[in-house]
Amino acid sequence: EFCDGTCKDYQRVYELTAPTPTVKYPRTPGYRDTQDDSWYYRCDIKGAEKGLLAGKTVAIKDNVTVAGVPMMNGSKLLEGFVPDRDATVVTRILDAGGRILGKSVCEDLCFSGNSCTSSTGPVKNPHDPTRSAGGSSSGSGSLVARKVVDVAIGGDQGGSIRIPASWCGIVGLKPTYGLVPYTGIMPIEKTIDHAGPMARTVEDCAALLEVIAGYDDGNDPRQFPAVPHPPYSKLVNDGIKGKKIGILTEGFVDVEEDLARVVRQRALTLKEAGAEVSDVSLPIHMDGLAIWTPVAFEGTYQMMIKGNGHGYNWKGSYDLPLQEALAGSYNLRPFDCPLPVKIVMIFSEYMQRNYQNKFYGKAQNLVQHLTREYNRILKDYDVIVMPTLPAKVVKLPSKGHSVYETLKLELDMIRNTAPFNATGHPALSVNAGFSEGLPALPCGMMIVGRMFDDLTLLQVARAVEKTFEDK
Repeated sequence: EFCDGTCKDYQRVYELTAPTPTVKYPRTPGYRDTQDDSWYYRCDIKGAEKGLLAGKTVAIKDNVTVAGVPMMNGSKLLEGFVPDRDATVVTRILDAGGRILGKSVCEDLCFSGNSCTSSTGPVKNPHDPTRSAGGSSSGSGSLVARKVVDVAIGGDQGGSIRIPASWCGIVGLKPTYGLVPYTGIMPIEKTIDHAGPMARTVEDCAALLEVIAGYDDGNDPRQFPAVPHPPYSKLVNDGIKGKKIGILTEGFVDVEEDLARVVRQRALTLKEAGAEVSDVSLPIHMDGLAIWTPVAFEGTYQMMIKGNGHGYNWKGSYDLPLQEALAGSYNLRPFDCPLPVKIVMIFSEYMQRNYQNKFYGKAQNLVQHLTREYNRILKDYDVIVMPTLPAKVVKLPSKGHSVYETLKLELDMIRNTAPFNATGHPALSVNAGFSEGLPALPCGMMIVGRMFDDLTLLQVARAVEKTFEDK
């Protein structure tokens, strides 16, 4: 009898109409691009006549909703899905005069650091087609590096902006958690989800960040109320004289020797720009990946799989058509999930049956400690630097690789990047130089700074760029 009344409440919710965001700029659906491995869908959406991005062409990672343009998120599970809304970052790009040329390929459900899992096929590295472009923002990295577009939007849960930025030799920024709204982007785990800019130059990266950063008008409760941010594009060229830069010792552990040498030497050249550069140690950095892992595994399982892409327990905009599309596909075709996600599902189900959410909860508590420890050394240093990744660009996997070998190629490069998804510190990858021999491969340097001090990262990265220009 009681539940009869509750059912009436549910029926009333079903009958009510929920608001959906207004689509401001006209567009046609575009077309599927089968000629370029980095595009999923091409379109041509022109924004405002004036603005900071006027004249700039933009690629949007295919986990970001663009109304009327098909979205696949790299997965057969979503093939045929067409969003009915623009993500907040898309609207802001168009308001600033950007011209969106399409949806860039991303890895299958965005769960690979290699560029081999997308259902549309692998994305090849611009410097060597036998190697990975990096993931999961693989298409964005390649398109920017090849000058097909000026800038791109990427997403980052464990390094997915910084990995392709490093391996393609461009600039990629995972902003401070909460600085850029995630509304309208398919989540993986809300506490580690980030979206940010990718560009060939630091100045373009700064301009795109300035456009997409800021408070989300209440649609995304993770946003700090009225987050103030400086005019990044105007201040990015300010010098770094007097800035203190720490070379993080633990960030160089088990890194390929030539890659470590390139990054260290480039960091030391910043002394010529007036910075103070010295070594710093923080042993808990070595535990950062371990702390991230239960959050990423069990959180992803609860939100993206069992929660059909959105889960529960947050006050924000839920994309109901996307949830329905995912729910139907998960129920009918779970075998179409990519290998890394299958591992996450199996392992997380086992852990939750036997240990409930004990490890997820403890990991989140340890994130607080990890955050305080990074904050502690960032009181003495403006930024810390290290290699973005432990290795130069890896080969794309082949059919001859075992499941274990393939998983290692897809997930074994995030030891330096993932900790900052857990803590939320801003982290930027910029090219520090190239390896010797042929092919010459880019070597990414990661710059990490204080919460909401993304500007200093951009300024240091710009100083790194100038060390090349001054030669």
